[in-house]
Amino acid sequence: MSMRIDLNSDLGESFGNYVFGNDEGILELVSSANIACGYHAGDHNVMQRTVNLAVQNGVGIGAHPGLPDLAGFGRRYIEVDPEDVYNMVVYQIGALRAFVDLKGAHIQHVKPHGALFNMAAKDRAVADAVARAVSDLDPSFILFGLAGSELVKAGKEQGLNVAEEVFADRAYQADGSLTSRTIAGAVLHDENVVIERAVRMVREGKVEAVDGTLVPVQADTICVHGDGAQALVFVKQLREAFTQAGIEIKRVSDK
Repeated sequence: MSMRIDLNSDLGESFGNYVFGNDEGILELVSSANIACGYHAGDHNVMQRTVNLAVQNGVGIGAHPGLPDLAGFGRRYIEVDPEDVYNMVVYQIGALRAFVDLKGAHIQHVKPHGALFNMAAKDRAVADAVARAVSDLDPSFILFGLAGSELVKAGKEQGLNVAEEVFADRAYQADGSLTSRTIAGAVLHDENVVIERAVRMVREGKVEAVDGTLVPVQADTICVHGDGAQALVFVKQLREAFTQAGIEIKRVSDK
């Protein structure tokens, strides 16, 4: 069986007069899109446009719920209890699903954003709340979680199909967690380094941590952040590198 990977990007993160990323270009190249649902980024107009573009390009549509923090782009940690987490995830998925329903399409997956993603990776109570919200809304939704994380474990215990996610442009710690963005070097910008790491994660199931440790990872889907200045270039080069390495790019829902 040939190797395969789902290539995803966080998109639909513009709102009002603020424009981020190149959604139109990236949606021509990725296999799945994580669409912001209005809490950390995005708005009703952007959600509608991004869903339409995703449908036009045959891209797997994912809800990308985050903490209610537009000013901090959902990357600041906010103390929330499990009930808050459950309800905010339900609310945001519901908002995106309305636009998806209007196109006669369906949501493929759910991927928490930013601080919520990292909290769910380590805090089992948060992870359980996210997984339960997804399962209660539609158990056919695929849950995206950081490879080897508490969110992956919680999703499996809820009976969900889970896609373990790795990151092409982020530095890793020896425990498999992502390096905090408050630390220099947390986001990688060297295209050659990013591509080499991405191919290795898929082919060998390993990523080199900041201390040189080789961390085992399950790579079902790989993310390029759509708000980065080099995102479109990275996606193009990743596609080329995967193709040359004999790695097939497909949506996680495609068998």
